[in-house]
Amino acid sequence: MIREICKDKAFLAQRAETATADDLPVAEDLLDTLTYHREGCVGMAANMIGVNKRIIAFDNEGTCMVMFNPEILKKSGPYAAEEGCLSLDGVRSTKRWQSIKVRWQNEKFQERIKTFTGWTAQIIQHEIDHCGGILI
Repeated sequence: MIREICKDKAFLAQRAETATADDLPVAEDLLDTLTYHREGCVGMAANMIGVNKRIIAFDNEGTCMVMFNPEILKKSGPYAAEEGCLSLDGVRSTKRWQSIKVRWQNEKFQERIKTFTGWTAQIIQHEIDHCGGILI
């Protein structure tokens, strides 16, 4: 189901709770909503659709991917970036990393670890920030 985009800064600033298998329908809604907004959006966190859980969905080189409970284990290559967000107006400056090593759970709640680089890494960092209540 396509959900409305949350713009409530107080809600978005909360740290998200750990996702469980009961949250699989939230991930489906997140993917539906991301697909709907695909022209102007490359990633979303569950709080952007009003659900305070650690779930993100993003474009991974042309394929949508979901991560449950993602966390960055390692990062390297800092750089300055300009980013926008569907939940916020305008574009803001932020610091990002060229390479990040991420641990997450897939839709079967199996742990995965992978290193992401470049644009995909930037998207993931933005969405993980959302999970931490960090607004750019």
